[in-house]
Amino acid sequence: MQPGERKVLDVALEKFAKEDPIGKQWAEKGYVFRELFYETEPIRSNFMIAALGGSGAELVYGPSDMVGPFTQLEIIHQMDSLPDGVKLEQEFLDSFITEPFPANTYLNEHLYQIADQVGNHLCLVYNKDIIPVPPKTIGEMIEMGKKLTKDGNYGLVWNYTEPYFFIPFVGSFGGGVMNEKFEPTLNTEATVKAAQLIVDLRDKHKIIPTDCDYQTANALFKEGRAAMIINGPWSWATYKNAGMNFGIARIPLNEETGLYPAPMVSPRGYSININTRGEKLRATVDLLKFLCSPEVELEFTKAVGTIPSRKEAYAQMASFADDNLRGSMDQILVGRAMPVVSEMRVIWDSMRPSYQAVLNGSKTPEQAAKEMQELAQKLIKEMKQ
Repeated sequence: MQPGERKVLDVALEKFAKEDPIGKQWAEKGYVFRELFYETEPIRSNFMIAALGGSGAELVYGPSDMVGPFTQLEIIHQMDSLPDGVKLEQEFLDSFITEPFPANTYLNEHLYQIADQVGNHLCLVYNKDIIPVPPKTIGEMIEMGKKLTKDGNYGLVWNYTEPYFFIPFVGSFGGGVMNEKFEPTLNTEATVKAAQLIVDLRDKHKIIPTDCDYQTANALFKEGRAAMIINGPWSWATYKNAGMNFGIARIPLNEETGLYPAPMVSPRGYSININTRGEKLRATVDLLKFLCSPEVELEFTKAVGTIPSRKEAYAQMASFADDNLRGSMDQILVGRAMPVVSEMRVIWDSMRPSYQAVLNGSKTPEQAAKEMQELAQKLIKEMKQ
């Protein structure tokens, strides 16, 4: 969670302990409810180590692709068959959205994560003081960028060196990262063309910085030195709190294919530590239900623009007169669900070295596509042995 989200979470935890009738009962019995914050990657590793050692937080929060590695290590509960007589009612589970993307995460027909929001997707964010109207096509974006990129300012910035931020453009050429059998599909014309497009934006059209990681891109956009950035919902609150006049739109259409860039879409939510049992498990489930209540979800929506997972809250969100929320929802409609299997983690790691070799000029897009495919196949085979 980013700082804006954590503020909302802290208020919710205090409210559960001091105002909610069920939460107050647990607090009176000595239970304390607090957050322990880590960035996404350290969450995975720290929780794995702690849970395998028999300890760790009762609830672990993050994107749905955490579920694959956690289930492989058997460190989170199957939430549809909790132990010690604890149960999540079907009425509660049926109150979560299933369209345009399912909120709750199942793997091998078991429930492992309850979401409090859906999305976690990349969008085009633009500074309205520089460009009142965002580009509709990649061609328009390039022409706009050429006029704006000068004197240390840029038309577009984003963390284009990371595969997660590259994937939407693979989708715009009709490609993807794996098939329905969870086999990698990286050595394709779509991957090659997408990699060449990123290189062209930098070297041919010169509308993006020569080097640009996440921190650099975010700083340039916040300083008003970049007209557009490709970023996700975790950043909205930062721009809002900085007083920026910004808008959110779809990443522009690829005219060559007639397809929009397709960012990964995933729920974010809570899983329960396998070591949580008995009375503590009952308290944990009560807290989870409170944190995923429509009231709490809408507090996140109002504060940071997240898209709620409960049907009731999702319906209320539609009444908000918020253009940025509508822009974010519009981007989701052309996104693709993030696979939650462990193979997804292998694919990210397999793409990075070859894709970054294209960016530094040591490999062609064709060589990179072939090599990332071969590495993914090799590592997945090793993982399953």
